[in-house]
Amino acid sequence: MTSDRGGRGRATVMDVARAARVSRQTVSNVVNQPDRVAPDTLERVTREIVRLGFRPSRAARNLKQERAGAWGLELNTTGVGRQGNILVNFLVSLTTLSRRHDAHIVPFTAPDPEAPISAYEDLLASRLVDGFVLTDTRHGDPRPQWLRENGIPFASFGRIWDDPTHTAWVDVDGAAGIEAAVRHLAGNGFERIGFLGWPPGSAVGDDRRLGWSRATLDLGMDSAAWQATAAQDISLASAAAGPLIDRLGRGGAIVCASDVLAAGAWVVLRERGWRPGVDMGLVGFDDGDLASALGLSSVRQPLAVAADRVLELLDGKGLEAGLVIPPELVIRASSSPAGDRTN
Repeated sequence: MTSDRGGRGRATVMDVARAARVSRQTVSNVVNQPDRVAPDTLERVTREIVRLGFRPSRAARNLKQERAGAWGLELNTTGVGRQGNILVNFLVSLTTLSRRHDAHIVPFTAPDPEAPISAYEDLLASRLVDGFVLTDTRHGDPRPQWLRENGIPFASFGRIWDDPTHTAWVDVDGAAGIEAAVRHLAGNGFERIGFLGWPPGSAVGDDRRLGWSRATLDLGMDSAAWQATAAQDISLASAAAGPLIDRLGRGGAIVCASDVLAAGAWVVLRERGWRPGVDMGLVGFDDGDLASALGLSSVRQPLAVAADRVLELLDGKGLEAGLVIPPELVIRASSSPAGDRTN
């Protein structure tokens, strides 16, 4: 048996559908319910399956028409101590709201987060879920393409960065949130506004950095020297924040890609005897418990709105384009107006 795929790897449902000039659903019916397919179509599709060497995945073979009434969600187990993991709050909102959509959520983990497909196959084979909610989307994410090729329903909290044709996603406008934070600080009299973000390559982090660049350029206070990066860890953020604080000086401010990074900067300010919001402005992102406890202004993500919209997408209420939701800037003491500062 030979394949004419030219070494492009394993044949997919879409390869067979194109070759046989049928829909992806017809190929799925040939594999799972051949009695529902016209004899001539069945013969043509079967011939292409053999010619291309198509082997249905275990998930596709076992996915039945009966609904499980559940959606799987992979829990991201990577990261240092899961500090400031906003996705925990998203999972709570999603689980709570799923009742309104006659569904429930099945959390699971992938033994190898860098190669997660086998975990998705296993859950589908168990017939516990009808499809998936994706989070932690990123460049090079293998999950969206695999799910689409196998005809498995899914929606995403976060953009599908590598496939602009896929619209079943909801995201928060991180760039707009950071831009609002910069303008808020500038309006309160802070003259130099820096950015503490994640290392380049994070699609979410790069988007938030874009908001800082856009706002500071527009305000005429942009400087490449006024930025630093750190991984999502308070101690690492503190190490990166120290030199940035030196460059900005008193009267400056820092906008951060997360509350965890902002907490790292907050630690440095307190160690120096500087008062956040008085000697230096400080704004985080996510508005989690950490921000509230430290009195940090922070960009709040509308997680309940995002979760409800994701569930609507899974109900079949599609979008012509992905939905970007505006966040909300929550003001606390760390970004107080210039008039509130005393010596």
